Amino acid sequence: MEQVEETLAGKTNRCYRLRQRPTGRVTSADLELVEETVPELADGQALVRNLYLSLDPSNRIWMSEMRSYLPPVPLGEVMRAIGIGQIVASRREDFPVGALVMGFSGFQEYAVLDDATDLTPYTRLPEPTPAPLPMFLGALGHTGITAYLGMHDIGRPEPGETVFVSAAAGAVGSVAGQIAKARGARVVGLAGSPDKCAHVVEALGFDECVNYKDPAWRELLAAAVPDGVDVNFENVGGPIMDEVLLHLNIGARVVLSGMISQYEASSGTSTWAGQQSIGQLIMQRASMTGFLVLDHAERFPEAIEYLAGLLSEGRMRSDETIVEGIENVVGAINQLFEGTSTGKLLLHVGDPELAVPTG
Repeated sequence: MEQVEETLAGKTNRCYRLRQRPTGRVTSADLELVEETVPELADGQALVRNLYLSLDPSNRIWMSEMRSYLPPVPLGEVMRAIGIGQIVASRREDFPVGALVMGFSGFQEYAVLDDATDLTPYTRLPEPTPAPLPMFLGALGHTGITAYLGMHDIGRPEPGETVFVSAAAGAVGSVAGQIAKARGARVVGLAGSPDKCAHVVEALGFDECVNYKDPAWRELLAAAVPDGVDVNFENVGGPIMDEVLLHLNIGARVVLSGMISQYEASSGTSTWAGQQSIGQLIMQRASMTGFLVLDHAERFPEAIEYLAGLLSEGRMRSDETIVEGIENVVGAINQLFEGTSTGKLLLHVGDPELAVPTG
């Protein structure tokens, strides 16, 4: 440990600090890339070298002053993000040098692991890891677990029911739809291009997919759900969600996983007036339930076991779009709102350089 710490002396950390609240797309004026000295460690701390960083719609929420399940990132602070990294220096026995860990490490190359200041505790990944590292931020990570909890606890699709999944080519939607198929449902997705729709059907196994950028998307949606919608796994909100609500069946379940159409509206520039078809919940005696994956940490092993089982049986696939380099964070975040990524969007910062402990 001492030798590793010595090699880190004088090293710099490239990190992104939030300078102002974004209006619309994120710019380098909002997130500034700066170089800082890697700090020395105190007792009870460890130094994490980030390997992969998760890019999520929630990153955009945390940049704003929108009321959320976590407080906004204060101006001047390192931008919040979930990451996977390797311990490269340590002053605690439970996180030895070489261990692979996951936690709120931020958009930076190095992070200090400290129980006293971390948003949530870091967790060690199993050794050896049973799947490629990117999967632990996607299909076997918080996005896959979100899909599992929402579909199993709230959606509860039965064989033969119709499930509609918005953002079906995205990190959560792609897994949610595959879970619904595994449960015997008919699954209709929504995506933003003919190529993405083809991927959703041909690669992910959905029954149909609607391109919301087609001028006739409302008619296409109606044709894709001739027997109505029993479960709406919602990731988008806005006019698309309004249209889906008009097709709900009696007793339908709406799973509120995300509302990405609202997140950039937190800047106050949007003229969106809110959901217009909520009354359909009354007419169809339907339910709408929101949930957060962070509330269910005790069920993560259950979810991972289920998802890993689907993967090993060939009943689910994991897609990732990986952006290279810490210097590309700003453009990568905007990909979430431009619809240019497929599956889980990640930033690759580096590769493990140390042997992983085996004892």
